[in-house]
Amino acid sequence: MSEPLILHPSDNVAVLTTREQAGADPLGLGAPLSTSLSAGHKIARQDLPLGAAILKFGQFIGKSTADIAAGDHVHTANCVFDNPEQAYAIAADLEAAQLAIPVSEPLTFQGYLRPDGRVGTRNYIALLATVNCSATVIRRAATEIEASGMLDAYPDIDGIVALAHGTGCGMAGSGAGFEILDRVLWGHATHPNVGAAVFVGLGCEVMQIARMQSHFGAKGTAHFHGLTIQDSGGTRATIDAIKAHVVGLLPKVNAVSRSPQPMSALKVALQCGGSDGFSGITANPALGVASDLLVGQRGTAILSETPEIYGAEQLLLRRAASKAVADKLIRQIKWWESYTALNGGSLDNNPSPGNKQGGITTILEKSLGAAAKGGSTPLTAVYDYAEQVDASGLVFMDTPGYDPVSVTGQIAGGAQIVVFTTGRGSAFGSKPAPTLKLATSDRLFAQMPDDMDLNTGDILSQGVTIAEKGREIFDVIRATASGQVTKSEKLGLGDNEFVPWQIGAVM
Repeated sequence: MSEPLILHPSDNVAVLTTREQAGADPLGLGAPLSTSLSAGHKIARQDLPLGAAILKFGQFIGKSTADIAAGDHVHTANCVFDNPEQAYAIAADLEAAQLAIPVSEPLTFQGYLRPDGRVGTRNYIALLATVNCSATVIRRAATEIEASGMLDAYPDIDGIVALAHGTGCGMAGSGAGFEILDRVLWGHATHPNVGAAVFVGLGCEVMQIARMQSHFGAKGTAHFHGLTIQDSGGTRATIDAIKAHVVGLLPKVNAVSRSPQPMSALKVALQCGGSDGFSGITANPALGVASDLLVGQRGTAILSETPEIYGAEQLLLRRAASKAVADKLIRQIKWWESYTALNGGSLDNNPSPGNKQGGITTILEKSLGAAAKGGSTPLTAVYDYAEQVDASGLVFMDTPGYDPVSVTGQIAGGAQIVVFTTGRGSAFGSKPAPTLKLATSDRLFAQMPDDMDLNTGDILSQGVTIAEKGREIFDVIRATASGQVTKSEKLGLGDNEFVPWQIGAVM
């Protein structure tokens, strides 16, 4: 039997590291378990009266709804969400965060240097639907191109990706919903991992290519082309037109090759999904170390999933680089409180049922673990969904917690790699930016070997330090940036995970 984890001296709960059978006494308190419990679940270290604050990571995660005896299971039956503290101490830890930036010799990776100075980690041709009406056309064209074998003669092209979605019309022609889709499509078309792009519309939709270009300007448009089904002569004719255009693009896209590029050019999206009780103990803090190492190289780490930092935002605000940065994050938190209330929900609707099965009880507990992905350095900037990320260091982008939607925004903002931690197991992948998946436990790594790129469970099972694992993650990020293929790429994942955030009325 492994000893339960006590994560902070002030914690009144401990975390089981192995499955315990009914009748076991993991803490040696003379209080045997009444039922078997899986690893990752919490037990009380002391008697807790009704209404007591439950503490984990040294932080408040909920309150007891009944008297809890020492040794009892602490979970949804006796612990509930309560409103978190919002008396923010802005920039209180900024000086310490600045000192936490690692100092190291500049490193390079093998990337694709683009004409605008940005660097790609992959070299894709992207087909983008401006509207749901053209989704089938671009998917069919991509399938036929891949099946034809024409890409085989072009080894420096990673493939063709069809970015289809379910909107683009039946929506307001202005406002948040329109602006989000506008940014997402433009951000993917001009992404550094995209060597050339083809926009395909029906022709009469709200999301018009010309309007998009007028909003963003001509910068970066030299490598993309647009056509519509109505002007091209219908579905079959448009598929053939796309294929003919791609044939003409292949030599030019293939002409670029990898060369040494500074790690400062790298933007890494930080994600977690299918979280469990170990996410905040192994994978997330280890990814936080890797994020710090990237920041030390003057690169950018993009933390997101606003509903999944709720209650932990004060930890980010304490190291905000300016009042303006802090104020923008606070506005985003307040917007989410109003948004969920307006739609009859609560931010504590997250964690999901799977998260709870894995031992996570409240959104506050989940958020404290999720925020650990952001490491220890200053929060230098805050962005709206799919906004172009132009700052270095640790930044935050406002996104939902739903992984496909969140990652779509991060990639639109310029992330060339996604690092995704998971405890329950995830089959996520993304294009044109590849996803690396980190397992929180030995069990998951062994259970899903075709999906997991790296195991962090050895932090608990083998005594590997979080710092050592963070360095290992950083090295894998660097290798992936240089072309090392991820598990999700081998499986062909990513075409169906392009999901722009839809806000506003469908009309």
